[in-house]
Amino acid sequence: MARTARVALFKSVGAVMEFLPEWMDVAVASALAGLVGRRSRAARAGLTSNLAHVLFPPGSPPDSSLLDDFVARGFRSYGQYWAEGAKLPALAKPTVYERFTIAEGLEHLQRGKERGQGVIIALPHVGSWEWGGAFLNSLGLGMTAVAEELDPPELFDWFKEKRESIGIRIEPLNEHASSLLLTTLRQGGVVGLLCDRDLQGNGVDVEFFGERVTMPAGPATLALRTGATLVAAACYAGPGRDHFAVVTPPVEVARTARLREDVTRVTQLIARELEGLIRRAPEQWHVLQPRFTSS
Repeated sequence: MARTARVALFKSVGAVMEFLPEWMDVAVASALAGLVGRRSRAARAGLTSNLAHVLFPPGSPPDSSLLDDFVARGFRSYGQYWAEGAKLPALAKPTVYERFTIAEGLEHLQRGKERGQGVIIALPHVGSWEWGGAFLNSLGLGMTAVAEELDPPELFDWFKEKRESIGIRIEPLNEHASSLLLTTLRQGGVVGLLCDRDLQGNGVDVEFFGERVTMPAGPATLALRTGATLVAAACYAGPGRDHFAVVTPPVEVARTARLREDVTRVTQLIARELEGLIRRAPEQWHVLQPRFTSS
């Protein structure tokens, strides 16, 4: 019964957010997320630690007033992310296209697509990657992504259905994911991989905002194995209800040593690109779990 109730709750909230008037949905979601930020010590501590690493150089004391301001903005941005993500399935494809004020570096995706060896997009949890995927769909590019399996499975099925309705093919993050992504790339497709968190705990060691962390090896491994074009990108919210995307120039991918060494080297290059994308709008980096071992 609890599993059924959980699925029903998510579906109900999603439906409400999808059909609320646009002047109301973000306001409601941002207010609720702000409340969570004030009430949840764990979430607030995690976001505070993460943003401190972004905003201040290693070893320097943070400006507490500035940090508190960014944390508050971060929770409001997180609410906006959920509201706008829920709204996407109800929007027509031309509307998604019209709400992109700029797509900086889009030519890197187009050239990579023309090469015919597939494109890998390394993504941080910044802004709304779903809006970015929907925008690519409006351009006829499409995108395949992997997502953590949810409990109960019916909840993942609902999440998958909603994302695929906006043009993002979703595959579960399991033992079959790599082969499915390889097939997609060898067919010249586009793969988007969120890679600023190591969900499976088997990533490679890199430096990220001045501290050693692990990051998923997937984007680098796939690029080295297939020759696909590898870029990093983020889709930011704003101004207003509009969005804008930034795509970096291709990351240099070449075999120079043993595979593991090459994977680590390329993953470090990805980490540097993600740092730049996150620094453009730190308050839109939606990672509430502590990402760093130091406070």
